[in-house]
Amino acid sequence: MAESVQAAAPSPPPHVQLIQMGTGAAVAHVVHIAAKLGLADLLADGPRSAAELAGPLVLHAPSLHRLMRTIASLGLLTEGEAQRFSLTKLGEALKTGAPGSARATLLMTGSSWVGTGFANILHSVQTGRTGFEKALGMPFFDYLAEHPEDASVFSEAMVGLHGAEPPAVAAAYDFSPFRTVVDVGGATGNMLAAILARHPEPRGLLFDRPHVVVDATKLLKANGVVDRVTIEAGDFFQTVPTGGDAYILSHILHDWNDEQCLTILGHCREAMKPDARLLIVEMVLPPDDAPHPGKILDMVMLVLVGGQERTEAEYAHLLDKAGFRLNRVVATQSPVSVVEAVLA
Repeated sequence: MAESVQAAAPSPPPHVQLIQMGTGAAVAHVVHIAAKLGLADLLADGPRSAAELAGPLVLHAPSLHRLMRTIASLGLLTEGEAQRFSLTKLGEALKTGAPGSARATLLMTGSSWVGTGFANILHSVQTGRTGFEKALGMPFFDYLAEHPEDASVFSEAMVGLHGAEPPAVAAAYDFSPFRTVVDVGGATGNMLAAILARHPEPRGLLFDRPHVVVDATKLLKANGVVDRVTIEAGDFFQTVPTGGDAYILSHILHDWNDEQCLTILGHCREAMKPDARLLIVEMVLPPDDAPHPGKILDMVMLVLVGGQERTEAEYAHLLDKAGFRLNRVVATQSPVSVVEAVLA
């Protein structure tokens, strides 16, 4: 019997690919509103129709049905008898507290405060300044400091966006020789928890601004490492805790321009012992035009916070100016690498 060979589907023509890129925003808005309405939570106990949900949600039932039908077409719901919708396995991941923090991530990426920054991307390209500050009149992190609910969503969204990275970093880099690992700007401790869970030898010190570390104890307890972590509140633009054997900057330097990075690195240098290691966890950009998630993230940095993603050569140059020497770059089974540096 002759073997059947199925031809690969041809790629869409260029104009179709461009239009698909442009219309992707509509999908993003649909899944954001699904997260904001808490549809996955409302359907957790079984199928319900738009008519049943519209009253409690104060929504227009026919329009809610159209929304749920669209969400079903994306694979999050499935429609059964009497126009009642149920969660799929994909939709289960949208529930509050589900592993991976998808709901919080969608709440942030589709929020008005992120969206208004991207509405001003032309301003960023024209001036090098953030669209976010043009729209809201203050830097991104100052905004979060004044809006604690949004700050909590942001912290959980970082777990969602970068959740695969901490275990990959902990597996790729050997932390066992260190007695104390200082996570500078470590937010709620997701990276530090993964490292300590895999390496029983070191203790951790989590350092970040007061409104950020307020949620850290819960996460560290959930990961079984709270007894091995000291939490210290502070500002890495002012100082960095001393006494560590390794200093982690995970997704910190990409938030800032070179001058600001030199300030952060300078405080790390002052705090470090001669034989300590500086470990920069970032998406190190390939120098060619190969696709890489860090290149899209670079636009996010431009528009929201004024930072940037960097190549290995750019990190080497930045570290040299700060009094460090780039020792090696350790790849991980995730988009990030560990840039290891020592005092020059």
